[in-house]
Amino acid sequence: MSGVYQAEYIWIDGTKPTAKLRAKGKTVPIGKEPPIWGFDGSSTNQAPGDKSDCVLKPVFVCPDPVRGGDNTLVLCEVLYTDLTPHVTNTRAPNVEIARKYASFESWFGIEQEYTFFAGSRPLGFPPTGFPAPQGGYYCGIGADEVFGRDVVEAHFAACIKAGLSIAGINAEVMPGQWEFQIGPLGPTETSDQLWVARYLLYRIAESFGISATLYPKPVRGDWNGAGAHTNFSTKQMRQSYAPCVAACEALGTRADLHIANYGFAIEERLTGFHETASWKEFKYGVSDRGASVRIPWQVAKEGKGYIEDRRPNANCDPYVVTRLIVETVCGEASKPAAAKKPAAAKKPAAAKKPAAVKKPARR
Repeated sequence: MSGVYQAEYIWIDGTKPTAKLRAKGKTVPIGKEPPIWGFDGSSTNQAPGDKSDCVLKPVFVCPDPVRGGDNTLVLCEVLYTDLTPHVTNTRAPNVEIARKYASFESWFGIEQEYTFFAGSRPLGFPPTGFPAPQGGYYCGIGADEVFGRDVVEAHFAACIKAGLSIAGINAEVMPGQWEFQIGPLGPTETSDQLWVARYLLYRIAESFGISATLYPKPVRGDWNGAGAHTNFSTKQMRQSYAPCVAACEALGTRADLHIANYGFAIEERLTGFHETASWKEFKYGVSDRGASVRIPWQVAKEGKGYIEDRRPNANCDPYVVTRLIVETVCGEASKPAAAKKPAAAKKPAAAKKPAAVKKPARR
Protein backbone atom coordinates (compact mmCIF):
# COMPACT_ATOMS: atom_id res chain seq x y z
CA MET A 1 0.00 0.00 0.00
CA SER A 2 1.57 3.30 -1.09
CA GLY A 3 1.14 6.70 0.51
CA VAL A 4 1.01 5.41 4.07
CA TYR A 5 3.32 4.64 6.96
CA GLN A 6 3.08 2.16 9.82
CA ALA A 7 2.49 3.56 13.30
CA GLU A 8 3.06 1.20 16.22
CA TYR A 9 0.78 2.35 19.06
CA ILE A 10 2.24 1.53 22.50
CA TRP A 11 0.46 1.83 25.84
CA ILE A 12 0.63 0.73 29.47
CA ASP A 13 -2.04 -1.73 30.55
CA GLY A 14 -3.81 -2.39 33.86
CA THR A 15 -2.06 -5.61 34.88
CA LYS A 16 -1.33 -5.83 38.62
CA PRO A 17 0.90 -5.79 40.55
CA THR A 18 3.11 -4.63 37.67
CA ALA A 19 1.71 -3.07 34.51
CA LYS A 20 2.77 -4.43 31.12
CA LEU A 21 3.30 -2.80 27.75
CA ARG A 22 0.88 -3.49 24.90
CA ALA A 23 1.22 -2.53 21.25
CA LYS A 24 -0.60 -2.74 17.92
CA GLY A 25 -0.05 -1.28 14.46
CA LYS A 26 -2.02 1.17 12.35
CA THR A 27 -1.57 2.47 8.81
CA VAL A 28 -1.60 6.27 8.62
CA PRO A 29 -1.51 8.46 5.48
CA ILE A 30 1.92 10.02 4.93
CA GLY A 31 1.85 13.63 6.08
CA LYS A 32 -0.80 12.96 8.72
CA GLU A 33 -0.21 12.75 12.47
CA PRO A 34 -1.18 9.49 14.19
CA PRO A 35 -4.79 10.02 15.33
CA ILE A 36 -6.56 9.12 18.54
CA TRP A 37 -7.37 5.40 18.40
CA GLY A 38 -8.92 2.77 20.64
CA PHE A 39 -8.60 -0.76 22.00
CA ASP A 40 -10.42 -3.49 23.90
CA GLY A 41 -9.82 -2.64 27.55
CA SER A 42 -11.48 -5.85 28.70
CA SER A 43 -8.45 -7.74 27.36
CA THR A 44 -5.89 -5.52 29.13
CA ASN A 45 -7.39 -5.34 32.64
CA GLN A 46 -8.67 -1.82 31.96
CA ALA A 47 -12.42 -2.23 31.35
CA PRO A 48 -15.35 -4.61 31.87
CA GLY A 49 -16.66 -6.54 28.89
CA ASP A 50 -19.91 -4.58 28.66
CA LYS A 51 -18.04 -1.23 28.52
CA SER A 52 -14.85 -2.39 26.90
CA ASP A 53 -13.76 0.59 24.78
CA CYS A 54 -10.73 2.59 25.90
CA VAL A 55 -9.04 5.46 24.07
CA LEU A 56 -5.40 5.82 22.99
CA LYS A 57 -4.12 9.40 22.84
CA PRO A 58 -0.66 9.84 21.26
CA VAL A 59 1.75 11.71 23.56
CA PHE A 60 5.21 10.87 22.20
CA VAL A 61 6.14 9.94 18.62
CA CYS A 62 9.56 8.88 17.35
CA PRO A 63 11.03 6.99 14.37
CA ASP A 64 10.56 3.21 14.44
CA PRO A 65 14.08 1.74 14.21
CA VAL A 66 12.73 -1.79 13.78
CA ARG A 67 10.57 -1.20 10.69
CA GLY A 68 12.62 1.75 9.46
CA GLY A 69 11.54 4.12 6.71
CA ASP A 70 8.82 6.63 7.56
CA ASN A 71 7.36 4.34 10.20
CA THR A 72 6.91 5.52 13.78
CA LEU A 73 6.52 4.42 17.37
CA VAL A 74 3.58 6.13 19.07
CA LEU A 75 3.50 6.12 22.86
CA CYS A 76 -0.03 6.75 24.09
CA GLU A 77 -1.80 7.53 27.31
CA VAL A 78 -5.06 5.72 28.07
CA LEU A 79 -8.32 7.68 28.39
CA TYR A 80 -11.94 6.83 29.03
CA THR A 81 -14.37 7.44 26.18
CA ASP A 82 -15.21 10.85 27.68
CA LEU A 83 -11.49 11.65 27.10
CA THR A 84 -10.63 11.94 30.79
CA PRO A 85 -7.54 10.08 32.09
CA HIS A 86 -8.07 6.40 32.82
CA VAL A 87 -7.45 5.25 36.39
CA THR A 88 -4.36 3.36 35.13
CA ASN A 89 -3.01 6.51 33.45
CA THR A 90 -0.10 7.53 35.69
CA ARG A 91 1.22 10.01 33.14
CA ALA A 92 -1.55 12.57 33.68
CA PRO A 93 -0.72 13.24 37.37
CA ASN A 94 2.99 13.32 36.45
CA VAL A 95 2.30 16.12 33.95
CA GLU A 96 0.30 18.01 36.57
CA ILE A 97 3.10 17.90 39.17
CA ALA A 98 5.76 18.72 36.56
CA ARG A 99 3.81 21.85 35.62
CA LYS A 100 3.21 22.83 39.25
CA TYR A 101 6.94 22.79 40.02
CA ALA A 102 8.24 23.76 36.58
CA SER A 103 10.25 26.66 38.02
CA PHE A 104 12.63 24.14 39.65
CA GLU A 105 13.66 22.82 36.21
CA SER A 106 13.93 19.23 37.46
CA TRP A 107 16.13 16.80 35.53
CA PHE A 108 16.15 13.02 35.74
CA GLY A 109 18.43 10.27 34.51
CA ILE A 110 17.20 6.71 35.11
CA GLU A 111 19.50 3.68 35.09
CA GLN A 112 17.31 0.81 33.88
CA GLU A 113 18.62 -2.61 34.89
CA TYR A 114 17.12 -5.78 33.41
CA THR A 115 17.87 -9.50 33.11
CA PHE A 116 17.83 -11.68 30.01
CA PHE A 117 16.22 -15.11 30.23
CA ALA A 118 16.55 -18.02 27.82
CA GLY A 119 13.56 -20.14 28.67
CA SER A 120 13.24 -20.44 32.44
CA ARG A 121 16.89 -19.64 33.28
CA PRO A 122 18.86 -16.40 33.19
CA LEU A 123 21.01 -16.11 30.09
CA GLY A 124 24.50 -17.41 30.91
CA PHE A 125 23.37 -19.79 33.65
CA PRO A 126 24.27 -23.42 32.91
CA PRO A 127 21.44 -25.97 32.34
CA THR A 128 21.88 -27.16 35.92
CA GLY A 129 23.44 -25.44 38.91
CA PHE A 130 24.91 -21.96 38.92
CA PRO A 131 27.72 -20.08 37.19
CA ALA A 132 30.80 -18.73 38.94
CA PRO A 133 30.04 -16.25 41.75
CA GLN A 134 29.64 -12.54 41.04
CA GLY A 135 32.82 -10.62 40.51
CA GLY A 136 33.90 -10.52 36.87
CA TYR A 137 30.55 -9.97 35.17
CA TYR A 138 30.15 -6.24 35.84
CA CYS A 139 31.37 -4.40 32.71
CA GLY A 140 32.97 -7.74 31.78
CA ILE A 141 34.68 -8.76 28.56
CA GLY A 142 34.72 -12.22 27.00
CA ALA A 143 32.30 -15.04 26.25
CA ASP A 144 32.83 -16.61 29.68
CA GLU A 145 31.58 -13.46 31.45
CA VAL A 146 29.26 -11.63 29.05
CA PHE A 147 25.94 -12.97 27.78
CA GLY A 148 23.51 -11.24 25.41
CA ARG A 149 25.80 -8.53 24.05
CA ASP A 150 24.39 -8.90 20.53
CA VAL A 151 20.91 -8.05 21.82
CA VAL A 152 22.25 -5.16 23.91
CA GLU A 153 24.13 -3.62 21.00
CA ALA A 154 21.08 -3.92 18.75
CA HIS A 155 18.94 -2.25 21.42
CA PHE A 156 21.51 0.51 21.98
CA ALA A 157 21.61 1.29 18.25
CA ALA A 158 17.81 1.18 17.98
CA CYS A 159 17.37 3.71 20.80
CA ILE A 160 19.79 6.08 19.07
CA LYS A 161 17.98 5.68 15.73
CA ALA A 162 14.69 6.38 17.51
CA GLY A 163 16.14 9.66 18.79
CA LEU A 164 15.94 8.66 22.44
CA SER A 165 18.28 10.27 24.97
CA ILE A 166 20.09 7.04 25.82
CA ALA A 167 23.29 7.88 27.69
CA GLY A 168 24.95 4.47 27.64
CA ILE A 169 24.87 0.74 28.43
CA ASN A 170 26.87 -1.68 30.57
CA ALA A 171 26.90 -5.28 31.74
CA GLU A 172 25.74 -5.61 35.34
CA VAL A 173 26.84 -7.66 38.34
CA MET A 174 24.87 -10.87 37.65
CA PRO A 175 25.33 -12.94 34.46
CA GLY A 176 22.77 -11.99 31.81
CA GLN A 177 22.01 -8.72 33.60
CA TRP A 178 22.47 -5.38 31.84
CA GLU A 179 21.67 -1.70 32.18
CA PHE A 180 20.89 1.26 29.95
CA GLN A 181 20.45 4.88 31.00
CA ILE A 182 17.90 7.45 29.80
CA GLY A 183 18.28 11.20 30.41
CA PRO A 184 18.87 13.83 31.57
CA LEU A 185 15.40 15.13 30.76
CA GLY A 186 12.38 16.50 32.57
CA PRO A 187 10.21 14.12 34.64
CA THR A 188 7.59 13.42 31.96
CA GLU A 189 10.08 13.33 29.08
CA THR A 190 12.38 10.88 30.90
CA SER A 191 9.43 8.63 31.71
CA ASP A 192 8.07 8.70 28.14
CA GLN A 193 11.44 7.75 26.71
CA LEU A 194 12.09 5.04 29.29
CA TRP A 195 8.81 3.33 28.40
CA VAL A 196 9.67 3.45 24.69
CA ALA A 197 13.18 2.13 25.41
CA ARG A 198 11.60 -0.73 27.37
CA TYR A 199 9.35 -1.49 24.41
CA LEU A 200 12.36 -1.62 22.11
CA LEU A 201 14.19 -3.89 24.54
CA TYR A 202 11.34 -6.42 24.53
CA ARG A 203 10.79 -6.12 20.78
CA ILE A 204 14.44 -6.59 19.83
CA ALA A 205 15.08 -9.38 22.34
CA GLU A 206 12.04 -11.12 20.86
CA SER A 207 13.82 -11.28 17.49
CA PHE A 208 16.71 -13.13 19.18
CA GLY A 209 14.43 -15.61 20.94
CA ILE A 210 15.33 -14.10 24.32
CA SER A 211 13.06 -12.48 26.89
CA ALA A 212 13.92 -9.57 29.19
CA THR A 213 12.51 -9.25 32.69
CA LEU A 214 12.42 -6.26 35.03
CA TYR A 215 11.67 -8.42 38.06
CA PRO A 216 13.68 -6.97 40.99
CA LYS A 217 15.13 -10.25 42.25
CA PRO A 218 15.24 -12.68 39.32
CA VAL A 219 17.46 -15.19 41.16
CA ARG A 220 17.23 -15.78 44.91
CA GLY A 221 20.40 -16.06 46.94
CA ASP A 222 23.76 -14.32 46.64
CA TRP A 223 22.96 -12.47 43.42
CA ASN A 224 22.29 -8.80 42.82
CA GLY A 225 18.76 -7.66 42.14
CA ALA A 226 17.67 -5.30 39.36
CA GLY A 227 16.90 -1.66 40.07
CA ALA A 228 16.18 1.62 38.33
CA HIS A 229 18.53 4.00 40.14
CA THR A 230 17.08 7.47 39.64
CA ASN A 231 19.37 10.48 39.37
CA PHE A 232 17.71 13.80 40.14
CA SER A 233 18.55 17.48 40.27
CA THR A 234 16.91 20.89 40.31
CA LYS A 235 18.46 24.12 39.06
CA GLN A 236 19.17 24.98 42.71
CA MET A 237 21.02 21.67 43.22
CA ARG A 238 23.03 22.29 40.06
CA GLN A 239 24.18 25.61 41.52
CA SER A 240 25.07 24.76 45.15
CA TYR A 241 25.47 21.89 47.61
CA ALA A 242 22.98 22.74 50.36
CA PRO A 243 19.94 22.02 48.15
CA CYS A 244 21.42 18.55 47.40
CA VAL A 245 21.49 17.75 51.12
CA ALA A 246 18.04 19.30 51.57
CA ALA A 247 16.70 17.04 48.80
CA CYS A 248 18.01 13.96 50.63
CA GLU A 249 16.46 15.19 53.87
CA ALA A 250 13.13 15.80 52.13
CA LEU A 251 13.07 12.28 50.67
CA GLY A 252 13.52 10.95 54.18
CA THR A 253 10.32 12.64 55.37
CA ARG A 254 8.18 10.45 53.09
CA ALA A 255 10.35 7.36 52.80
CA ASP A 256 7.51 4.93 53.45
CA LEU A 257 5.35 6.47 50.70
CA HIS A 258 8.17 6.20 48.18
CA ILE A 259 8.96 2.59 49.10
CA ALA A 260 5.29 1.65 48.68
CA ASN A 261 5.32 3.09 45.15
CA TYR A 262 8.77 2.14 43.87
CA GLY A 263 7.85 -1.25 42.40
CA PHE A 264 6.37 -4.60 43.38
CA ALA A 265 8.41 -6.98 45.57
CA ILE A 266 10.78 -4.22 46.62
CA GLU A 267 11.50 -6.03 49.90
CA GLU A 268 13.08 -8.88 47.90
CA ARG A 269 15.70 -6.51 46.50
CA LEU A 270 16.21 -3.90 49.23
CA THR A 271 17.63 -6.24 51.85
CA GLY A 272 20.59 -4.23 53.08
CA PHE A 273 22.91 -6.45 51.03
CA HIS A 274 24.03 -6.44 47.37
CA GLU A 275 24.52 -2.66 47.20
CA THR A 276 21.18 -1.76 48.77
CA ALA A 277 19.85 -0.27 51.99
CA SER A 278 17.05 -2.15 53.73
CA TRP A 279 13.56 -1.17 52.66
CA LYS A 280 12.77 -0.71 56.37
CA GLU A 281 15.17 2.21 56.84
CA PHE A 282 16.23 5.44 55.18
CA LYS A 283 19.75 6.81 55.03
CA TYR A 284 21.87 8.86 52.68
CA GLY A 285 25.58 9.41 52.28
CA VAL A 286 28.39 10.51 50.01
CA SER A 287 29.62 7.77 47.66
CA ASP A 288 27.60 5.16 49.61
CA ARG A 289 26.02 2.51 47.40
CA GLY A 290 24.56 0.89 50.49
CA ALA A 291 22.49 4.00 51.20
CA SER A 292 18.91 4.71 50.17
CA VAL A 293 20.10 7.87 48.46
CA ARG A 294 23.68 8.45 47.33
CA ILE A 295 25.41 11.79 46.89
CA PRO A 296 28.15 11.18 44.27
CA TRP A 297 31.65 12.04 45.46
CA GLN A 298 32.18 14.59 42.72
CA VAL A 299 29.03 16.42 43.82
CA ALA A 300 30.40 16.74 47.36
CA LYS A 301 33.75 17.84 45.96
CA GLU A 302 32.38 20.40 43.50
CA GLY A 303 29.65 21.61 45.84
CA LYS A 304 26.80 21.17 43.38
CA GLY A 305 25.13 18.58 41.15
CA TYR A 306 22.61 15.81 41.72
CA ILE A 307 21.61 12.90 43.97
CA GLU A 308 20.87 9.25 43.19
CA ASP A 309 17.79 7.59 44.65
CA ARG A 310 18.87 3.93 44.69
CA ARG A 311 15.55 2.52 45.91
CA PRO A 312 13.35 2.25 42.78
CA ASN A 313 12.96 -1.27 41.41
CA ALA A 314 13.65 -2.18 37.79
CA ASN A 315 9.90 -2.80 37.46
CA CYS A 316 8.91 0.64 38.77
CA ASP A 317 6.61 2.99 36.89
CA PRO A 318 8.86 5.96 36.03
CA TYR A 319 5.85 8.29 35.87
CA VAL A 320 5.15 7.50 39.52
CA VAL A 321 8.79 7.63 40.66
CA THR A 322 9.61 10.96 39.02
CA ARG A 323 6.31 12.49 40.16
CA LEU A 324 6.91 11.50 43.77
CA ILE A 325 10.48 12.81 43.80
CA VAL A 326 9.45 16.18 42.35
CA GLU A 327 6.44 16.38 44.65
CA THR A 328 8.50 15.53 47.75
CA VAL A 329 11.67 17.53 47.09
CA CYS A 330 10.21 20.57 45.34
CA GLY A 331 7.16 20.57 47.58
CA GLU A 332 9.33 20.69 50.70
CA ALA A 333 11.60 23.36 49.18
CA SER A 334 8.54 25.50 48.40
CA LYS A 335 7.38 25.66 52.03
CA PRO A 336 8.16 28.57 54.30
CA ALA A 337 11.08 27.74 56.61
CA ALA A 338 8.81 27.41 59.67
CA ALA A 339 6.63 24.82 57.92
CA LYS A 340 9.38 22.45 56.80
CA LYS A 341 9.31 18.95 58.24
CA PRO A 342 12.21 17.68 60.34
CA ALA A 343 14.42 14.98 58.84
CA ALA A 344 13.02 11.47 59.06
CA ALA A 345 14.23 9.04 61.66
CA LYS A 346 16.55 6.29 60.51
CA LYS A 347 13.64 3.83 60.44
CA PRO A 348 10.46 5.40 59.00
CA ALA A 349 7.11 3.66 59.16
CA ALA A 350 7.39 0.49 57.10
CA ALA A 351 5.37 0.12 53.95
CA LYS A 352 2.95 -2.77 53.75
CA LYS A 353 4.91 -5.80 52.59
CA PRO A 354 3.56 -7.20 49.29
CA ALA A 355 2.87 -10.89 48.97
CA ALA A 356 5.89 -12.90 47.81
CA VAL A 357 5.97 -14.30 44.32
CA LYS A 358 7.74 -17.55 43.59
CA LYS A 359 8.00 -17.25 39.85
CA PRO A 360 9.46 -14.01 38.41
CA ALA A 361 6.98 -12.00 36.34
CA ARG A 362 8.10 -11.53 32.75
CA ARG A 363 7.76 -7.77 32.78
